[in-house]
Amino acid sequence: MEPDGRGASPLTEALQRYLQSRSTALIAARRELSINELDARALLFIADHPGTRPGNLSAYLGITSAGVTTLIDRLVSRGAARRDVDAEDRRVNRLTATVDLSSPPWSALTRFDDAFHLASAEAGDQDLVEQFAAALDEYTNAASVATGQASPR
Repeated sequence: MEPDGRGASPLTEALQRYLQSRSTALIAARRELSINELDARALLFIADHPGTRPGNLSAYLGITSAGVTTLIDRLVSRGAARRDVDAEDRRVNRLTATVDLSSPPWSALTRFDDAFHLASAEAGDQDLVEQFAAALDEYTNAASVATGQASPR
């Protein structure tokens, strides 16, 4: 379907509803935990990439090394993450989440994603779920290339 000014496609509208619902859930989680958006995104990234380096986090978030240092300081002071010196290169720090994102109160950050995952796992036709995921990846990559962005994969 070509964009023609008559409105978004059903797929685009469904994705916008998904993004709005996920965003609303994350806003509620951030309020519950009293953390800002950048700290929440950083903590989720660190949890998904244990042992990551501050430079990787800086690149992911698009912030300076000074900004990521301040952010990590906040997470460490809250007891949400820790810095470990790399055993092979003592000049390098590795970051690890120290909170359990599957247990309250921190599970608030993953509540929507966990519920969505459960809903898709319980869907009757797993082949359809896999086909949809593959198609969505294909459309996302095509849109990224068309807009000059790096592919998210």
